Amino acid sequence: MNVNINEATSTISEKQRIEHNKLSKRIMRETGRAISDYNMIEAGDRVMVCLSGGKDSYTMLDVLLTLRTRAPIDFDIIAVNLDQKQPGFPEDVLPDYLRKRDIPFHIENQDTYSIVKRLIPEGKTTCSLCSRLRRGILYRVASELGATKIALGHHRDDILGTFFLNLFYGGKLKAMPPKLVSDDGRHTVIRPLAYIEEKDLIAYANWKQFPIIPCNLCGSQENLKRKEVGRMLAEWDKKHPSRAWSIFNALSNVAPSHLMDRNLFDFVGLKPSGLADPDGDMAFDPPSFEPSLKLGETNTEALGLNHQPMHFIKPKAVMSLKKTLGEVTPDTL
Repeated sequence: MNVNINEATSTISEKQRIEHNKLSKRIMRETGRAISDYNMIEAGDRVMVCLSGGKDSYTMLDVLLTLRTRAPIDFDIIAVNLDQKQPGFPEDVLPDYLRKRDIPFHIENQDTYSIVKRLIPEGKTTCSLCSRLRRGILYRVASELGATKIALGHHRDDILGTFFLNLFYGGKLKAMPPKLVSDDGRHTVIRPLAYIEEKDLIAYANWKQFPIIPCNLCGSQENLKRKEVGRMLAEWDKKHPSRAWSIFNALSNVAPSHLMDRNLFDFVGLKPSGLADPDGDMAFDPPSFEPSLKLGETNTEALGLNHQPMHFIKPKAVMSLKKTLGEVTPDTL
């Protein structure tokens, strides 16, 4: 009986080892590819990794440290945590973790929690004010530390969530790009996990047993529109697994001439040239929904990785989004 139990335990352990190996390779590969596609990290960079204590930022730090050992270029990493003085926040968790791993870090102490609680009525969403306060502080810290890049742990589902929030509630085709200059014009913000699904980050964090610290502000608000969108995406993943990837692919495959934004395409001055144009209007033909198969075929050798472009499955159904096509923001796609 004991032999059977031992054999079963050994089989489970081996299966877990294989699954963990696949998960690690997938996350490393896709993070490296995103970095290469958008030229996020260059030789000599000092990357400020914003570490919140959540699964996403822990994974980002862990993956960037691994990729740095494989990359043919030199760059520095410094972890930065903003201690917002939330009641019950375990101040020793992050410093202990970072010291054990011998990672350079800086803890910035600013009581933004009290400011948010004082200014935002009970029951109202705190995210907007909290985000603005954090952003300003982290920009200042980046300048003080001489950081050339600010790395945030947003993933594929965050990008899609932002897209739908802007679409449903803001009347804009606008998402969260993998790389953009900060709104103060002084910093480059990067999102190395842009190609990673949240479910993979959850699995990775569980495997690595990161000391997760819960948030008592944004993370505790169940009625947020972002959480509504998140539930929508989760439901799609169950019923239509390829739909989210198809939409994600669309964010990098924009056709301004087939939308309605007059700032991006000169509809007013448009006249026939007499030359055939495959991107011209097909008049009465039904719309085609043949997807492109790849998202940015680029070279990932800069980070010492094998180039494996992401492939997208043809969607089983395409949702028609007829409204809010009149405003596109290319720098946020």
